[in-house]
Amino acid sequence: MPTAGRLFIFERFIMLSYRHGFHAGNHADVLKHFVLIQLLEYLGQKDTAYTYIDTHAGAGLYALDSGYASKNAEFETGIGPLWDRKDIPESFAAYMDLIKGLNPSGKMRYYPGSPYCANIVMREQDRLRLFELHPSEIKILGENFRKLDNHAAEQGQRQTVRGKRVIISAGDGFESLKALLPPPSRRGLVLIDPPYEVKDDYRRVKVSLEDGLKRFPTGTFAVWYPVLQRQESRSLPEKLKRLQANSWLNVTLSISGPTPDGFGLHSSGMFILNPPWTLLATLKEVMPYLVKVLGKDAKAGFVLESGEGGPPARR
Repeated sequence: MPTAGRLFIFERFIMLSYRHGFHAGNHADVLKHFVLIQLLEYLGQKDTAYTYIDTHAGAGLYALDSGYASKNAEFETGIGPLWDRKDIPESFAAYMDLIKGLNPSGKMRYYPGSPYCANIVMREQDRLRLFELHPSEIKILGENFRKLDNHAAEQGQRQTVRGKRVIISAGDGFESLKALLPPPSRRGLVLIDPPYEVKDDYRRVKVSLEDGLKRFPTGTFAVWYPVLQRQESRSLPEKLKRLQANSWLNVTLSISGPTPDGFGLHSSGMFILNPPWTLLATLKEVMPYLVKVLGKDAKAGFVLESGEGGPPARR
């Protein structure tokens, strides 16, 4: 078999072996989902419906006391230390209230993925388009939303109305994004959150954003990324700053310095194109608090920067 063919099969195997459950509720999830909730709540301030597109949706909900999450217990670097805090900043309360609402017993058992966070925050008129490539994850995601519908029906509450309000699709979120932009209401948020275990994910993030901004220049695009030693990770934010968006915001959270062997995730970031004007001030309030609570050594910290979009592309 040609080298390129072997590489494709190997990379696809890596893509389909990744399970977010191992990392559920860690410090990266705290940053990602806190920012996501802020973006969704801002969009919800106007009556007009909006569309949320999640290119790498995962399973939707994760048990912290069993299965994958319990093996490495990465939630102890994120939601764990925050669970019993009594000094939560006001602008961080919506995130904590959402997580605790999924754990009515008061015990920390479940942690939501991005689709669950979005479903809880979004309104009846808003639409969710969820994509997942992993065959096991997409099956669990569908089952989790069916359980939500069944529970809502039992309680006489609003159902997710799968097939209309929520559409779950098995497939490549990068490729599927093209057909969905712009959304019918011309209001929307795209979350791009690949595992980055394949080098090509970094390139595909940039390409997808370039295309997405051409199709939907007023949309909000949020990208989660790991802060690693590899060149692709270090250069991604600088490449995204040069895209043709009206403005951008970049925030990273580090809970410690890198380990000597270079393994393990100690830092991650969220890069937002066309962010709401309120987000910068909110992050200025919350990020020092997260460093205080989640930081493990003197190298814990955060980076928060914003600016205008890059120059028009040359033709």
